[in-house]
Amino acid sequence: MKIHKPLLIALTLLGAVTLRAEVELLNVSYDPTRELYSEYNKAFTTYWKGKTGEEISISDSHDGSGKQSRAIQDGAPADVATLALAYDIDAIYEKGGVNAAGAHLIPKDWQSRLPHNSSPYTSTIVFLVRKGNPKNIKDWADLTRDDVSVITPNPKTGGGARWNYLAAWGYALKKFGNDEAKAKDFVSRLYANVPVLDSGARGSTITFTERGIGDVFISWENEAYLALKEFGPEKFEIVVPSVSILAEPPVTVVDKVVDKRGTRKVAEAYLQYLYSDEGQDIAGRNYYRPRDGKAVAKYAKTFSKVNLFTIDEVFGGWQKAQKTHFADGGVFDKIYLARK
Repeated sequence: MKIHKPLLIALTLLGAVTLRAEVELLNVSYDPTRELYSEYNKAFTTYWKGKTGEEISISDSHDGSGKQSRAIQDGAPADVATLALAYDIDAIYEKGGVNAAGAHLIPKDWQSRLPHNSSPYTSTIVFLVRKGNPKNIKDWADLTRDDVSVITPNPKTGGGARWNYLAAWGYALKKFGNDEAKAKDFVSRLYANVPVLDSGARGSTITFTERGIGDVFISWENEAYLALKEFGPEKFEIVVPSVSILAEPPVTVVDKVVDKRGTRKVAEAYLQYLYSDEGQDIAGRNYYRPRDGKAVAKYAKTFSKVNLFTIDEVFGGWQKAQKTHFADGGVFDKIYLARK
């Protein structure tokens, strides 16, 4: 059958429109979520196709949480942000572009839009050591010994690194009766044992596991389990400290982006599905601690019981902790510049 040229052009254009009709989402995330969102994205695309008949394509970006926050502030077209800590999302509100109408990238109350302060899963900080634990590392105090080399990322760029730092500081406060000067000295001695600061958690994992540097890696719990899964228990083992911090990685839609791109409906559903039975099960399978009761029970044997404190309890929340410890000229800068 001969097709007239105008109809052929119309069909070609229709085909182009059809190709472009696939919805695309960009999830800007932090280092240790690569495996989690690789699995989750497949599950969500299947769920969404069954629910709406709509094909979607989801891309991820991974780096240190602080770097990712700044990228979104600078215009990275993230439909959703799934970062390591609330401060990095607060910074998107505070420092991201504001349009002529005074609208921010996200609203100030972004954290109230989803359950559990928009943190669908949690984690904590543990130690990854080499098989047999040759330096006999049992708790935070061992990380300040002269014979121990410690791997941890840079808290100026990585969210997990800030959790690591604050977990160590909280331990020291407990050990020294809330004496801030002694806590500073303790953390200073720990960072004096750090030979290299990678920008994010995954870089530090590679430094420790593949480059063979360091005696102990201060690690996200899920990252430590993934290292055991990849390299085997014959090479590494996990040490759970006596006390650690409850890490609550939050998520948000980036309102200004989704409204411009017309992706709000699917972006909101993408984050809400993290709280579903399947979403929570995927979190548990990837060694994040689920929130839902059924998933918590299912994965209870996976996770060690840890004496956890929260950032609000010990540091007065992220805004205060960030200003005191991680802002330019803050405590961390003074500690690191003073290293011997």
